[in-house]
Amino acid sequence: MSAPDKAHELRALLTAAMSFIVALLGWVGIAVAVMLACMVLDYITGSWAAKAHAEWTSTKAREGLWHKLGEIFALLVAILCDVAIMLILHTDAAEILHFSWSWRWYFSLMVSIWYIITELGSIIENAAAMGA
Repeated sequence: MSAPDKAHELRALLTAAMSFIVALLGWVGIAVAVMLACMVLDYITGSWAAKAHAEWTSTKAREGLWHKLGEIFALLVAILCDVAIMLILHTDAAEILHFSWSWRWYFSLMVSIWYIITELGSIIENAAAMGA
């Protein structure tokens, strides 16, 4: 299989994954999809910046990937918190505590926006390291 074919398959896989996330989480899914896209872009620009200064090592690349995995787990914990809150609010306790059903994905949204801002800052740092 040629490189363009592999790139096309990877693009199709990423598109399917992002579409699934957006469909599953609604408007918060867009923030999660943007976060994941920023993570990929940050990793790519970080690798380019390191290669531009001949500082790229597999150890640093692996550390970056572990960091990204940690961000994904933090987002999953936020999603689980939102699900737990929705389950609680769907019970009679919600009526006693006067909570509305409008609580949906607030923790997920906050965490994803936090990481979007963090990743965008890192992308800017990488661009500066490349001479921009």
